[in-house]
Amino acid sequence: MATRKVLNHPAVEDPWTSAMLAGDFETAWQVSDAVLARNRPGELNRRDQPFHLRHVWNGTSLAGRHVLVRCYHGLGDTIQFIRYMPMLRRIAASVTVQAVPMLHGLLRTVSGIDGVVALDYDEPDPPFEVDIEVMELPHAFRTTLATIPDEVPYLRVDARRAYAAMPRARDEPRLKVGIAWSAGDWDRRRSVPLAVVAPLAAIPDVALFNLQRGPALAEIAASGHEVRFADDPASWTEDILDTAATMRSLDLIISVDTMVAHLAGALGMPVWTMLHAAADWRWMAGRTDSPWYPSMRLFRQSIPGAWEPVIAAIADQLQRNARLNRTVLSPSSPTSS
Repeated sequence: MATRKVLNHPAVEDPWTSAMLAGDFETAWQVSDAVLARNRPGELNRRDQPFHLRHVWNGTSLAGRHVLVRCYHGLGDTIQFIRYMPMLRRIAASVTVQAVPMLHGLLRTVSGIDGVVALDYDEPDPPFEVDIEVMELPHAFRTTLATIPDEVPYLRVDARRAYAAMPRARDEPRLKVGIAWSAGDWDRRRSVPLAVVAPLAAIPDVALFNLQRGPALAEIAASGHEVRFADDPASWTEDILDTAATMRSLDLIISVDTMVAHLAGALGMPVWTMLHAAADWRWMAGRTDSPWYPSMRLFRQSIPGAWEPVIAAIADQLQRNARLNRTVLSPSSPTSS
């Protein structure tokens, strides 16, 4: 099967990436099969390699086996691909997930998981027969565009926790919009300077709530209050379950390509994701929707590094939504190239 060529996309680096960007998953798995065939047992899950570079699965069937799912990639990666747990549990004898502790509360709401353990070198692995990294599951299940498990929500938040998470939002009559503008140091191209986001805060009938964590919060003080939030940005914790609960109190999430976007999509929340010109393979090429997240819209840079047109397009849509009583926050007619 020939890989469909992806034009004008700086992220195209190899046949696998090109195939995934084109939505040609079948060809991507042929590439993955070849890599799997070359991997020797001693090359799997090597401790001298960074987690995100490790191959774990050796191609063994998962059916009827006690499976350990290792979550070696980022928080967003785990959230995106943990959707495979119900499918895996239907064929496996048991499913244990190994992940960083800050995700455990959320993961325990996912159907199909028998146990959750910490990703910690100081702790022994639980008993298992086959292990696999969570991002290897689409390959193991030979996923195609037509078979992506896209039922949302697959993460859930207790209603009482959601009610208590954002008291400021309860009586807010304006459109309640949560925003995360920085993706951290992993890929600085994904982040939008807070000053560029300022026009969103100036839209009448829109109340902006902070979903940002980490060092980027310092941009708030540096902005000279040009971007005003309806909540107190200094009051938040790093607890991801609290972030999920906060989202449930809002009408819309706007985020760069980071954990917040994946979390909103997994919760089934309306989410608008801002992508740089060489966006990651998972968003494919030219799409304004995501087959991974039915409630997501994609806003892409047309010029590398130019976020102002993206923010202008989002501002225009926000103004329309405020006038239309919030009826078109989610994609109504997904399109793809």
